[in-house]
Amino acid sequence: MSGMPARTGVLAIDEGTTGTRAAVVGTDGKAGEVCYRPLRVGHPDALSVEQDPMEIWTATLDVARRALSAAADQGVRATSVALTTQRATAVLWDAVTGLPLLPAVVWQDRRYARDLAAYEAEWDPVLLERTGRPVGSRSPFLWAARQLAERPEVAAAHREGRLRFGTVDTWLIWQLTGGATYATTASNAGSTGGYLLREHAWDTEWITHLGFPAELLPELRADCPGDGEHFGTTDEDTLGIAVPLAASMGDQHAALLALGGPQAGHGMCVFGTGAFVDVSTGEVPARPREDIAGVLAQPGWRQGATTVFSLEAYCSTTGSALRWLCEDLGMFRSPQEIGELAARSGYRPGGPRFVPALAGVRVPVWRPEATGALSGLSLATTKEDVAHAVLEGIAHSVCDLVDGVTATMGAPLARLRAGGGVAGSDALMRMQAALVGMPLERVADAATASLRGSAYLAGVGTGTWASLDEIDEIVSASPTGDVFEPEENGSVREERRAEWRALLAAHLREPLPGPDAAARRPSQSTTWS
Repeated sequence: MSGMPARTGVLAIDEGTTGTRAAVVGTDGKAGEVCYRPLRVGHPDALSVEQDPMEIWTATLDVARRALSAAADQGVRATSVALTTQRATAVLWDAVTGLPLLPAVVWQDRRYARDLAAYEAEWDPVLLERTGRPVGSRSPFLWAARQLAERPEVAAAHREGRLRFGTVDTWLIWQLTGGATYATTASNAGSTGGYLLREHAWDTEWITHLGFPAELLPELRADCPGDGEHFGTTDEDTLGIAVPLAASMGDQHAALLALGGPQAGHGMCVFGTGAFVDVSTGEVPARPREDIAGVLAQPGWRQGATTVFSLEAYCSTTGSALRWLCEDLGMFRSPQEIGELAARSGYRPGGPRFVPALAGVRVPVWRPEATGALSGLSLATTKEDVAHAVLEGIAHSVCDLVDGVTATMGAPLARLRAGGGVAGSDALMRMQAALVGMPLERVADAATASLRGSAYLAGVGTGTWASLDEIDEIVSASPTGDVFEPEENGSVREERRAEWRALLAAHLREPLPGPDAAARRPSQSTTWS
């Protein structure tokens, strides 16, 4: 028909912790105009982190509609939808009214960390083998069970069959399909701590042990069902288009797909609200090591009946630490100013040091109760020195993640790419490359990595692209981003890493496990099948 758009694409929605963005990804693998809306995050107390599920939904709807309009102006029509979401943030809602019953509990929340610690001795070995992760410091299932026990309105909704539970992907799939689909996906379920890696099933023994009723569990599906299957059709009255919702992924998994690619050993680091280091490990899950804290095995993504597994380590406060310094404390005008000031300073022995453990430490030791620290201050300390210390503390924390992942994998990374909003800081990327000891590529379209990853999976599922390998070729053929080479020699790097480990051990008041620095260095003899 005359006037119809000639090009097609995938509407990709990326619902993160601090903001929601959307864009239509074209057949060239690139995101069109990105529409963004920030989200509020509440901290009722030192351990609790909450969000308003309705704000999440209205922001999602707003950016999706704007992205569709912007694409239409460029002659591009969305033929499917892909969803990327923050993981392990849980929602309880009323299926009749469509409204949440209370604030969502965010993945950074630690209110039940002490209660969960009582299960560690008995359950950690069991869960590491079955789910790829220990008990941990938060559980959406324990949170929901407590709400059922303590809040009459939640208990009443359950008795009357109106109660629904899920992570953010389940909440948004339900909303986008007009309540027709109540489901979650492998990459999202894997982050709840209740997903059996090898069976693609819920670990009902553990979940019910926490007091959660198994009948409330959403249906488990692949991240991309494929073969003509999908999560349902989007509600035209709500979104403005009626097309298949073809893929749904956790945000870090989507970023791994876009940045690391499908090849085993290719790693990525996303610098966002927190910092996440992920690497795909093939179609057999890698078992975490009990002597390495905080490294998790999980589904990278599931296509149809096939799962590609991954390893992941993360620290909770990266971008959120910068936001806290700027917005809450007012020490800097913006994260950009921190980067600019840090670039004017440099490493000084005995200078200020920053430990960004504002929501606990996971790697190299598991201490959810840990707090942050800014030390080594004197009358000679400048604002530039403090800015440098902040970024260097983040870079050291990310090195701890890389060390943990490579030691668990038993091999170095073959490649490391960076993405996420905080990766836009040249000063941080230079420090990161120097401390990790290998080239670090910041991809050209780093900020949209998690958005594009789910779009790629949806596009393969609906026939836009033949395979993920084709996508990897398209992305690899695109102009590369900035490559930051390590500027320090090995001995200087190890001295600075040893100083960091001593600082962290003193702050935590306990010795740290020995480093496995050799595992992270690239080796010409390493091959991946």
